[in-house]
Amino acid sequence: MEENKFVELVYKDTQENKGYEKIISLVIDKCFEVEKLKKLNLYISITLTTPENIRKINSEYRNIDKETDVLSFPMFEKEELDSMVETGNNEIPETIGDIVISIQRVKEQAEEYGHSFERELAYMVVHGFYHLMGYDHMVEDDKVKMRAKEENVLNMLNIIR
Repeated sequence: MEENKFVELVYKDTQENKGYEKIISLVIDKCFEVEKLKKLNLYISITLTTPENIRKINSEYRNIDKETDVLSFPMFEKEELDSMVETGNNEIPETIGDIVISIQRVKEQAEEYGHSFERELAYMVVHGFYHLMGYDHMVEDDKVKMRAKEENVLNMLNIIR
């Protein structure tokens, strides 16, 4: 992957792809800028994988035996991240968390929603990022906040539907 200190990219049973890497790097870089994380010693691990692997992970860690498009595993509470941003304090490199994306589901959903693969992958990345930042979409108020943040980043990058 082209050097991006904010992303550790892993391919698990899926082909390496420079196009994927470019999109992921661009989106994460913008997310870090928008959320004022660039000066901190933080990064995100992103795994691109198959529907079978994501199903296993979903089953093992969430007790949900089905495949999904994206999983996020945060390492901090929202308040902890907010405090780090406020104080600018974290000396050692730490991961904000892990994002796992099913490349096959990205392809299927891009077709289903009638937009490009690139747009769908960018959305999965920004969606996973905001889960790591402590946002969720289970309650309507929270969903509205999360969607606004996601769309803001995508619009800034001119990645539209």
